Amino acid sequence: MIALVHPEPTSVYAVAALCGSMIVWVAVLLAAKARRGTAGTEVTSKRDSGSMIGVAVQALGFLAVGFGPLEMVVGAPDPAAIGQFAAVLVLMAGVIGLFVASSRAMGRNWAIVARTREDHQLVTWGPFAVVRNPIYVALFVWILVMALALGHWRGLILGVPLYWVGTWMRVRREERPLRAQFGTAYDAYAARVKRFVPGLI
Repeated sequence: MIALVHPEPTSVYAVAALCGSMIVWVAVLLAAKARRGTAGTEVTSKRDSGSMIGVAVQALGFLAVGFGPLEMVVGAPDPAAIGQFAAVLVLMAGVIGLFVASSRAMGRNWAIVARTREDHQLVTWGPFAVVRNPIYVALFVWILVMALALGHWRGLILGVPLYWVGTWMRVRREERPLRAQFGTAYDAYAARVKRFVPGLI
């Protein structure tokens, strides 16, 4: 694993930007959970084990990119370090912004592991009007930002396939109850809006 993610030189500023963004991400995640509340009756009381396996595989993708040594350049920033720092901040702002917009659009429907509720609505507005799985798109961008900030480009060789295998496992499990609950309305939405890339995938 160490050989796979042998680092390229990176600046201490890019690493700091990534760490700061991750703190903001955790705060946003906790706020989303608090905003969701506990009201409403769930159709099922237990989490889908298949979806949880998908979460674990996605996490392995993050680990493949995040794990390994760092070769940080310390000192006054040069133009390359400034550009790297700015790119990390801009991309992570996009990741966090997309998550906030998606979780707000979902409202009480949002959960770390997707579940349907008796008062569940089919969300087709906000980011969901563009792609059906905007949060998974945001997480994928996060993996790319990690590689940029940490200099772990080689980790993408393993991290990207793991992430997408885990994502596909989750998406397949999550679409079943949506089709069961919303029927033709979900089929029409799925025909109109792609899963991950508008007009393509």
